[in-house]
Amino acid sequence: MRSRKITAAITEKTGEPFEIEDIELEGPRADEILVRIVAVGICQTDVHVRDRLQPAGLPAVLGHEGAGVVEEAGEAVTSIQPGDRVVLSYDACGTCRFCLSGRASYCEHAMAINFGGARLDGTNALRRAGHQGREIHGHFFGQSSFATYALATERNIVKAPDDLPLELLGPLGCGFQTGAGAVLNSLRVPPKASIAILGTGAVGLAAVMAARLAGANPIIGVDLVPKRLALAAELGATHTIDARKEDVRERIAQITHGAGVDFALEITALPAMLKLAVEILAPCGTVGQIGGGVPGAEAPISMSRLLLGRSVRGIIQGDSIPHVFIPKLIEMYRSGKFPFDRLVRFYDFKDINQAVADAASGDTIKPILRVSSL
Repeated sequence: MRSRKITAAITEKTGEPFEIEDIELEGPRADEILVRIVAVGICQTDVHVRDRLQPAGLPAVLGHEGAGVVEEAGEAVTSIQPGDRVVLSYDACGTCRFCLSGRASYCEHAMAINFGGARLDGTNALRRAGHQGREIHGHFFGQSSFATYALATERNIVKAPDDLPLELLGPLGCGFQTGAGAVLNSLRVPPKASIAILGTGAVGLAAVMAARLAGANPIIGVDLVPKRLALAAELGATHTIDARKEDVRERIAQITHGAGVDFALEITALPAMLKLAVEILAPCGTVGQIGGGVPGAEAPISMSRLLLGRSVRGIIQGDSIPHVFIPKLIEMYRSGKFPFDRLVRFYDFKDINQAVADAASGDTIKPILRVSSL
C-alpha cells in the first residue's frame, strides 16, 4: 500500500519535549479516511501519555483533537467524501454491546483502540522515515493528529460546517465535549440544582458553561489559578473558590447553607479532591469523576457518607455520541450560549512545546496548534 511523507510531532521518550520530524503514513484502507490536519487542540491526556501517567507505547504520534479536510476516503466509506471539513473524536469498535447501546465511550476495546498505538488488528500505518521503516506508535484515539495528515474512520469523524473557522473546532472532539457532556449527558443536571466543579481548566470551564445552560444554581468553580477562576465567573459560575486561600469544604458549606451540593465534578485527578468531592455532597448527591489519576491511584472515601444516597460515577468523554453531541455544541456556540472560543489560544505547529508549557503554567487554557492552512 502506498505511503506519503508527513510531518509529525514525535513523543520520543518519557517526559521529553516533542520533536518535529518527517515520517511516513500508509494510505487509507477500505474503511479509513485520510484527513489533512488544519489544526489540533492539545489535551492533558496527550501530556499524561507523554509523561507515562497513562499507558501507551513510545515513541508515538499523539494528538486527538484534530480538525481538517478530507483528502481521500476508502472504497467502503459512504458518509464522508474528499473535500469535507471534519472534526475528529475518540474511536470505538462500533460492534460491542456498549457501542450498540449508544455508550461508545465505554467500548469494550476502548483502551486498545485509543491507546494501543496501532489498529485493532495490530497493524500500524506510521513508520519512521530514514530508519529502515521502523514503526512508530500511531492511531492514538484513532487519529494521531499531531501531524500534517491523519487516518481516521467514519466512527470518529464528524462533518463540520463551512461557515465557522475550522481551526477552532478540534477541541470539541474531546475536552469540550467531555466537560459539557458530563453536565448535560452524564449527570443530567436539572434546573436549580447546585454543582461544584473542581478544576476550571478547559474541561471544567466547558462544564461551567453547560451548567449555566442547564439552569444550575449555585455553580461553584474551584481552582488554584486566579485567571481561570475569573473566567469561570464570566462564563457562568455564581461563586469561585481559590483553593490556595480558602478552605473549600467550609466555603461550600457557607454557600449552600450547610446542605452541600447536589453534584460535584472532579477533574483534577487528585485523590484528595475526589475525597473532598464526596464530602461536599448533599444527601443523594452525585460525584462525576473525570480525572483519571496516575495508575494505581486510590482515594479514601467515607463509606458512611455513601450510605445517605450519595454516589460516585466515572465519566468518559461526557457520555457523548460525537455525531450527535458535537453538532449540538456547535449550535450552542452559534447562539452565544457556549462561547468556547474564549478559552483558546493559537500556536504554530512548531511551537508545540511552548503551547504545552503555557498550558501547564495556567497562562493558556486550551492551546490549539495551527498545522496547515485551508
